[in-house]
Amino acid sequence: QAARDQVWAVGSSTVYPFTTRVAESYARKSGAKAPRVESLGTGGGIKLFCSGVGLGTPDIANASRPMKRSEFDECRRNGVRDIVEIKIGYDGIVVAAPKDAPAFDLRLDHLYFALAKEPLRFRQFGPNPYTTWRQVGRTLPNQRITVYGPPPTSGARDAFVELGLEAAAKRYPTMTALREADEDRFKRLAGTIREDGAWIDAGENDNAIVGTLTRTPGALGVFGFAFLEQNGDKVRGLTIDGVEPTVENVTSGRYPLSRSLYIYVKKAHVGVVPGLREFIAEYASDAATGRGGYLRQRGLIPLPADQHEANKVKARDLPAMARPAA
Repeated sequence: QAARDQVWAVGSSTVYPFTTRVAESYARKSGAKAPRVESLGTGGGIKLFCSGVGLGTPDIANASRPMKRSEFDECRRNGVRDIVEIKIGYDGIVVAAPKDAPAFDLRLDHLYFALAKEPLRFRQFGPNPYTTWRQVGRTLPNQRITVYGPPPTSGARDAFVELGLEAAAKRYPTMTALREADEDRFKRLAGTIREDGAWIDAGENDNAIVGTLTRTPGALGVFGFAFLEQNGDKVRGLTIDGVEPTVENVTSGRYPLSRSLYIYVKKAHVGVVPGLREFIAEYASDAATGRGGYLRQRGLIPLPADQHEANKVKARDLPAMARPAA
């Protein structure tokens, strides 16, 4: 195989903008070629990462969930033995209302019934009939369902669908059975957002959603946690299942629309692929993933200080991860 002169990372669309930003910073500081970063989804990225060792395979898998035991075993079968797991931070999605709007206490299933294209009703799937929040939950305001959110190309949209709609659908036995029988059909039915005007794709710019909310009485918005922090004077995050979207609740995992983000590194490539060790060190640095790091501006919620410090040691020593429990 021809020698490779740049780091190669693949995987999660949510982690993609973070890795791309670290790649830019690394290239600027080192003068080396910027790493190649591809957005294939977490599962697709890990599959390619686990396909073998050598310069024709990626060095890093970006992931918006932990690696599964089955994926780890697949890596092993293909000779990928020493894998380093680095948790880079957290991702939180908020449902927000203008500061002066009536109080909402949303549950995950409210989101599913309000926004799924064909929700499960009376054990059947059909077009979404709900037009107001009161029809979805008796305790909710009697106002029209209008939600501005990210488009299908966005990682935030994927996170909202997975952590909100799909997680709510799994609470129903019919949906759990469907998921076990046919996961693709489950994802299509649970995770397809309605297209009749109740949900409005507001582009990739979360600031535009904030602006629209403040001008549209009765509307709600869905966006990344960072924008709630930046616009706390204009909008407020609604509680989900009784839990407020705060840094503490996101990092502890109590807030339902939150998740941990990871990179997985192929240790066999360190010392072979130029710049891989230095790139990982940049990722774990205070400048990138620390409390005031540049990934904070991109929407990453940083790890607690002790975990961040442990990551810097991991990036230096590159310990191999244990086989996942599930």
